[in-house]
Amino acid sequence: MSDDAPAGLDFIRQIIADDNASGKHDGRVVTRFPPEPNGFLHIGHAKSVCLNFGVAEENNGRCFLRFDDTNPLKEDQDFVDAIEADVRWLGYDWEDRLTHASDYYEDLYNCAVQLIEAGKAYVDSQTPDEIRATRGTLTEPGQNSPHRERPAAESLDLFQRMRAGEFADGELVLRAKINMASPNINLRDPIIFRIRHAAHQRTGDKWCIYPMYDFAHTISDALEGITHSLCTLEFEDHRPLYDWILDQLTLPHRPRQIEFSRLNVAYMITSKRRLAELIDIGQVGGWDDPRMPTIAGLRRRGYPAAALRDFCSRVGVTKKDHLIEMALLETCVRENLNEDAPRAMAVLDPVKLVLTNYPADQVEMMTAANHPQRGELGEREVPFGRELWIERDDFMEDPPKKFFRLKPGGEVRLRNAYIIRCDEVVKGEDGNVTELRCTYDADTRSGLPGASRKVKGTIHWVSAAHAVSAPVRLYDRLFTVPRPDMDKSGRDFKDFLNPESLQEMPAAKLEPVLGDAAAGAVYQFERTGYFVADSQDSQPGAPVFNRVVTLRDTWAKLEQAALQELGNA
Repeated sequence: MSDDAPAGLDFIRQIIADDNASGKHDGRVVTRFPPEPNGFLHIGHAKSVCLNFGVAEENNGRCFLRFDDTNPLKEDQDFVDAIEADVRWLGYDWEDRLTHASDYYEDLYNCAVQLIEAGKAYVDSQTPDEIRATRGTLTEPGQNSPHRERPAAESLDLFQRMRAGEFADGELVLRAKINMASPNINLRDPIIFRIRHAAHQRTGDKWCIYPMYDFAHTISDALEGITHSLCTLEFEDHRPLYDWILDQLTLPHRPRQIEFSRLNVAYMITSKRRLAELIDIGQVGGWDDPRMPTIAGLRRRGYPAAALRDFCSRVGVTKKDHLIEMALLETCVRENLNEDAPRAMAVLDPVKLVLTNYPADQVEMMTAANHPQRGELGEREVPFGRELWIERDDFMEDPPKKFFRLKPGGEVRLRNAYIIRCDEVVKGEDGNVTELRCTYDADTRSGLPGASRKVKGTIHWVSAAHAVSAPVRLYDRLFTVPRPDMDKSGRDFKDFLNPESLQEMPAAKLEPVLGDAAAGAVYQFERTGYFVADSQDSQPGAPVFNRVVTLRDTWAKLEQAALQELGNA
């Protein structure tokens, strides 16, 4: 089947459409999303979630959420809970189709017994090192185990005793008997059951032997009636083993495995092992750190679920590996947030501005739109007084040409308020600006006839007497290169960590409406970016804001150049 499906369908949807047209599977479409509960889901999983649940919905089918809980040494109920929350947040519901590989442990054991009795599996007494040493290479065949021709009755007895707990971890394994000379290493008598004396989060100490992923996954698909088993490309070489298992056993259904390219996003890594390493060394605060590519991290960062779904849709489904520009993801986020995020003013790096000709005891309420294109979102009143906070970057004492913000003797408009002129600059002993003394033109208040007077620059502000002080975190990309895990010089991926991935502004000045922001609420800080009240650290009346994304893609040119260089290499 070609990648280029007609009529706007990707190749997987075209396969499903062809199957439905031919009556295959009696018109059923049943998929599954089978995560391992050994870490949090990441952005690559989001693509798989959207694909598996999406094609089922499109065809009035069903999708299972099945946990591949076959390794109790690495699994945890907290990961299970997090995965369920992520799938729900992305907008999908498995209804009554929540399953676990452990639901089928007895079935998997019985299938293994069938293989042993049919002479298609044997218990191997070699050590793990011996098995590894005789597996062969990509250019050399493997060597048969000395136990490969062990009588079925003997293997069956040993397998039963493995289940009874008579042997230590690694002392015996059950291997499928396929072909040690196969060019596909996955068919060189793969291990299908191993001993693990470890309590399981669902079955406790009932089992001490656990199936390997390929074995458990294939049979679980067949038992659940999966029609289209959608996997990423790294499982393409596993498909012959998938089909071999189905060929050897009598199962109620015959699923088809189809592979698609995984989602690789520039400046991100999606290896759970490497992400766990960043947590262990304290480089990030946990699986839901807003710099992490996990779904929980992106959610806490303020990325909307709809933006992730849109991103996965735009990326599409192919059989070719691509490195997707992070700019595309951020564009999806901006476009989504622009629709609904109310506007507000916040000064992140404040410097005091005093209007020397404004009455000291006067307070005016300036009217500001909550959204420039959505009048139905209403207006708000913003207090204005003699002393204000403005952004330090909005003033330059010796500016370059085309600097249209505030400068000595220069004029700007204060957003939704007056035109002001800078008359005096006050500095501290260290030479840094501590205060700007300005005068305002009383005839230029927004909404009055004098407001028609034009100046080139407009800046935002917050009334010093009414400002809410709050910490603001400026999150950026976690890495400085597009593929930190594929550096050809052999450097460790941690060598490319971005030292500016988090900048903290401990006392930003916010307009009063932001002081009541609920955890998870997203605003556009005018002229600055989109920000979310942190879902964990914000308290009623005391928000902590995280930057979701800037208003413009400041990385675009750098990213394109880096990706071009990577492609040339």
